[in-house]
Amino acid sequence: MKKPLIILTGPTAAGKTKASIRLAKAVGGEIISADSMQIYKHMDIGSAKIRPEEMEGIPHYLIDELEPSEEFHVVRFQQMAKKAMDRIYANGHIPIVVGGTGFYIQALLYDIDFTDNDGDTKLRRELSAYADRMGAEALHERLRAVDPVSAGQIHANNVKRVIRALEYYGQTGQRISEHNEKEKQKSPPYRFVYFVLTDERERLYDRINLRVDQMIEQGLVEEVLALKNKGYTSENVSMQGLGYKEILAYLDGQMSLDEAVYRIKRDTRHFAKRQLTWFRREKDVVWIDWRDCDYDEKRLLSTMLATIQQVFVRK
Repeated sequence: MKKPLIILTGPTAAGKTKASIRLAKAVGGEIISADSMQIYKHMDIGSAKIRPEEMEGIPHYLIDELEPSEEFHVVRFQQMAKKAMDRIYANGHIPIVVGGTGFYIQALLYDIDFTDNDGDTKLRRELSAYADRMGAEALHERLRAVDPVSAGQIHANNVKRVIRALEYYGQTGQRISEHNEKEKQKSPPYRFVYFVLTDERERLYDRINLRVDQMIEQGLVEEVLALKNKGYTSENVSMQGLGYKEILAYLDGQMSLDEAVYRIKRDTRHFAKRQLTWFRREKDVVWIDWRDCDYDEKRLLSTMLATIQQVFVRK
């Protein structure tokens, strides 16, 4: 019988963290973070990282595991998450993958094969140099010319993923969008429930704006300054994260603090919109809207538990 897996995702500021703790306690679960920023040490405020006291004794994985100088990408996430799952199963518990990075979740759930990359980094370096010289939009146009589907799915500012898609095409002659779609047709090797937690858009945007204000109050500027003083710059992938690149630009004198805060709020709202678009394309997802639960945490938990029981028994 396939092993059980629970996924709890949704746009940023939807309330996943708190809901995941209640769910883990109810089903005997341990949590794996599917977040591209919470993996990094010293980056707590800007990543909205769960604090130890908020974990309430529930083990968490892929949090505070890498230094900001290290690269974190979908392949590494997949490898680390699988190791965490093995450990959780060995403990007799259920893995609960929590976070908003849809591509990471997809790669884990469908066990997408990334081994076609032959390890030759020459093309990657060339593409990176092209992006530095010509700009992210020009690089994105190159992707649009060979793989318009991927170009529609990957934002131009996500240079790392644009390079990955172009690199894959250059090395294999195949569009990465076609490869990923083929991989998604595979039957997932788990008995899974895939929850997407959402809310009314304006309420979600209000929560995002409030969260950013709270980050500033909690010391986001000081956190980024400490990272800058340790030698981390915009050259580090970690420092390109939302909240970090804007505050770094402020510290470098490129914009005012008010402008930086405005951009964080705006870009985070745009990011939430892209997340929702991604999850709408996914199959076998169970949408849970806070409005349907009357914003009651107990009702939300009961809804998830009822679905889990139905799906796990049926599968």
